[in-house]
Amino acid sequence: MSLSKLILPGQTIGIIGGGQLGKMMALSAKAMGFRVAVLDPTDDCPCGQVADEQILGGYDNLDKIKQLSEISDVITYEFENIDADALEWLNKNAYVPQGTELLRITQDRIEEKRHMQEAGVRVAPYAVVTKTEDVAAGIGKLGMPAVLKTARGGYDGKGQLVIRTTEDIAIAETLVSQGACVLEKWISFEKEISVIITRSTAGETAVFPVAENIHMDNILHETIVPARISKQAAEKAIEAAKQIASALDLTGTLAVEMFLAPNDEIYINELAPRPHNSGHYTIEACETSQFEQHVRSVCGWPLGSTDLLKPAVMVNILGEHQQPLLERITELQDWKIHLYGKKEAKHKRKMGHVTLLRETVEKALEEAEQSGIWESAAELTGGHKR
Repeated sequence: MSLSKLILPGQTIGIIGGGQLGKMMALSAKAMGFRVAVLDPTDDCPCGQVADEQILGGYDNLDKIKQLSEISDVITYEFENIDADALEWLNKNAYVPQGTELLRITQDRIEEKRHMQEAGVRVAPYAVVTKTEDVAAGIGKLGMPAVLKTARGGYDGKGQLVIRTTEDIAIAETLVSQGACVLEKWISFEKEISVIITRSTAGETAVFPVAENIHMDNILHETIVPARISKQAAEKAIEAAKQIASALDLTGTLAVEMFLAPNDEIYINELAPRPHNSGHYTIEACETSQFEQHVRSVCGWPLGSTDLLKPAVMVNILGEHQQPLLERITELQDWKIHLYGKKEAKHKRKMGHVTLLRETVEKALEEAEQSGIWESAAELTGGHKR
């Protein structure tokens, strides 16, 4: 990893990825006085709408990657699936304080699980699958139901299959044919939670409050803070995040998704080395947002306070929710509304989010439900996050 540098207002932060995470990162950076350049293949992408400059090109286009590095004083990213050759070049030729090793690890679920176990945290029992016969062998050891996930790629439930019966094993061939997979034992959890931890180039660490997450159709629906869990469970979750951050030599932001099982047992589900959907509540509900914190961390600034100012509930706005939200906008008193500027409101596509700060999370949850915006949503998923 490159030696630490202090990046000052007026200098340029380069962001690889132009989605909503990049946009909110850019907005924080702009408020702090930085210039922002973004690389993304989509014209007028969310981040491109607020950046000083957009380079139009793919994340595997080395010429465009070089172009971004030439105009940037520091480079960061908003998602993990960046081309390996581009990563290698960046690490040698540009200032990427987060380095590339954590990205490589989190791009591959097999590597990710191995490193988490080496960090001393608990993951769901699993088997590595490289051919179809491995699925049946893995089921023999892990039992059913089990969850088959592609080792690389996949998000919001894509690239995953729940195996509940022997008939489902035959369907697994489609996933296995795409490459190596991980077969995970089904964890009967009580809640899904996440912890966002940030570590600066100076080695300072800060942790945001534990968030409770509710998924619908394998996509994050609501984040509830403070999480409705015991003090002991919250302490265990934070300690696990710190263990992982230390073992992986984190610089920047890391979201750690976890299952809370009976008796306050914590299982680590997966990692995201960047700001995360479950941290959007921090924009209004914490003294420092996850996006400002991330900018501080890669620019060598002191980290900000992560204190929770008020109980909060963040609810995602998918394509099917955007119009109902717009129709009710004059009725939504004290709702913090964020729409990302995506051109087309597609079904199940994340278009924005809202955050409600109330005296209790129960009041916020009730108000969101009574709005009717999410009436069309499916029932909450139970069991294992797919």
